[in-house]
Formats: sequence, structure tokens, C-alpha cells
Amino acid sequence: MSSDSATPAPLYPFANPTALEPPPEWAELRDHCPVATVRMASGDETLLVTRYEDVRALLSDPRFTRDLVADDAAKVSTTDDGGVFSRRRSEETDDDAAGSMMGGPGHTRWRRLVGRAFTVKRVMELRPRIEEIANELIDAMVESGAPANIGAALGFPLPVAVICELIGVPREDQARFAHWSDTMLNLSRYDQAEVDAAGKEFSAYMVAHVQAKRANPGNDLLSELAAAVDAQDGSMSETELVVTGQGLLIAGHETTANMIGKMLGMLLSRRERWEALVADPSLVRSAVEEALRFDANPGFGMPRYVSEEIELGGTTIPAGTTVVSSMASANRDERAFTGADDMDLRRAPNPHLAFGAGPHSCIGQALARVELQTVLATLLERLPSLELAVEPGELRSRQGLIVGGIEEVPVRW
Repeated sequence: MSSDSATPAPLYPFANPTALEPPPEWAELRDHCPVATVRMASGDETLLVTRYEDVRALLSDPRFTRDLVADDAAKVSTTDDGGVFSRRRSEETDDDAAGSMMGGPGHTRWRRLVGRAFTVKRVMELRPRIEEIANELIDAMVESGAPANIGAALGFPLPVAVICELIGVPREDQARFAHWSDTMLNLSRYDQAEVDAAGKEFSAYMVAHVQAKRANPGNDLLSELAAAVDAQDGSMSETELVVTGQGLLIAGHETTANMIGKMLGMLLSRRERWEALVADPSLVRSAVEEALRFDANPGFGMPRYVSEEIELGGTTIPAGTTVVSSMASANRDERAFTGADDMDLRRAPNPHLAFGAGPHSCIGQALARVELQTVLATLLERLPSLELAVEPGELRSRQGLIVGGIEEVPVRW
């Protein structure tokens, strides 16, 4: 594959051979064209970076900014979840407020304020509640009987319940966020009118929710952020709180929900992997990290805008170029990981890039890790006989969703 102008640029994102296998283009590009021109569905072209060293450098270099001039072509906007979500210019999107929080001093200030809620210590304090939610959902799944779609039964409801509790959303409202989130993240299922309608509903809900938290604070993150006044950073405005709540609700559950399904798909597709964990549950932590690295179905990647001419991977990139980094391809790079195409549940160290790198790395990665570890540990204890109810090759990738995922993961026990 070449970036030569005489050769038509390949369509991106690439198709996976199966839901659990990586696109063959990743390895080909890493070996022969690590900074390659690719074509979006819109017809616009951008550069794709696929090697570990280059992706890590791109994500950490301040010359690669988040002020994208081509995000209308890709129809994406980056978030600090380490992934992307489709905004598709909903009428209710506050681009100025979001933009001020995405780069430069505004982002640094926002990250300092919000980061206090996502310290490892604070997240670990949530583990008992996450275990409780996981057990409740497993109880309901077992009562309904096998086979079950473990994504719908456990993967999706658990992260949304956790993030809603974190920001003080009542349980009876949680189901509404599944629709709003899917609308914001899906590039093909909804038309612009549906996107605008969902954006209007979501924005109105969050404005009312933030105002309620200001008037009657509770024991939740938005109440804390609304009340906090930092000597250096001041306090958050209402608009900043609304945008923060929206971003956390969408990014804080959808990527983790998809990852739960993918992780279980990977582990159950090879019986020896699951049995190794049943025999030695102490491997849960390293198995989660390896699942994050091994993920072949991650979605779009991370776009960056080049603010000045720079060299990357032996290629000179002009100022004004949009570059997409494929963290998933980087995580399969043999130059960085011995046996990169093998899933090693004991791999250590494991410096994967699933959560990004640098100042825009995933702010909620500690929470995501605890959720993934808790789900896996609880399933191993409760349902050690868990197995796929279909052949691995029958698992289907979710279509149109910019964060990737598997449509259904049918299981029995």
C-alpha cells in the first residue's frame, strides 16, 4: 500500500475480516507506509499513522493540536476518553465552550478540576458499588436463562449505571442516555434531524440537571465541581459543567460498554484463555490490560491537527494537515511488543496506547480499568463455565459506531 498520489488512497476505517481479527492493512502499512494517505467516506483525504513509536510521539507532541480543520469530513470530535464521538454539528452543540476545554490553558484547567474525581484512590472506593451492580445484573441474566447477549445484559447497563451515579443522574433516567449516546456516536443509523433532536433533548436535560445540582448539591461529581472554587483555576461555569456532564456520560460509558463485550469475546473465543483465568484469578489485572492492547475492533482512532511542519515516521507533514493515529495498530506493532499478534494474559510490562498518551490521555482510565477488572473477576467467580453460544467467527462488528464494538456476544453457562 502506498501514499503515492498515482495510487488511489484506501477507504478508512478499514474493514475487519471478523469482529475479533485486525484489518490486514495495519501490518502492511506498519511495514511499508507508516504514514499513509487514506480516504474518508466523504471523499476527503487525511494521513493515518500506524506504528507504535510514531503514534505515541503524535499523541504526546503539542504541535499536534486538537483544533481540527477537517473534523467535518471525518465527522468526529476528540474527547478525553481516549476515543472519539460523533457530534455531526447538532444544533445544540456548544462548540465554543467545548473547544475552550479541548486545548491549551482551558484544557489544562479543566483537566485539573475534573481529574480530582478520577484519582486511583477515589475510583477504588467505587469498586464495592461496581461489584454490587455487576452481581445484580448477573443475577438478572441468570434468571432470564441462557443463551444471553452479555453485552445487553451486563456490558452496557453497568458502565452507564456507574457513570450516572457518579454525576448524580437518577436511575429512572439512565435508559434515556443509551439512545442519546448511540445517536451521538453512530455515523450511519440516524439522519441529521434525529441527531439534532437527540442533541436538543440531551442538552436540555443536562442544563436542568446542572441547575438542580447547583441549587441542591448531592454527593456526586457535578455537585462537587459546581461548588468547588480553586485558588488557581477558579470555578466551573454552568456551560462548562453541562459540557463536562455530557462528555462524561457519553464517553464514560459507551467505550467501556463496548470493551466489556470485546474483552469477553476475545477471552471466550479461545477456551484455554478463559480456563487459565478460572484457574488463576490473579491474572485478571494483566488480562484486562492485554485485552485493551489486543483489541482489533477499536473504531476510528484519534485525529490531530498539525500546527506546524513536522517530520514523523520519515515523512514530512505540512502545517494544516489532519493526522489520525491508530492506537490499535500501534498496539499490534512487533517493534514494541514481542509476539504482538498473540494474546498473552501474563504480559508485563504492557505499555499499550488504548487510553492514549500525553496531556490528552483518557482522564477516566482508572475508572474504566476498575469496571473491566470487576466485571471479569465477578464473572469468573459466578459463572466459571461461561462460554460463547456461537462460533467466534459468527460474532459481528457493530456497524456505523465510531467507537467500534461487537453487535452481540451470545453466551451460555
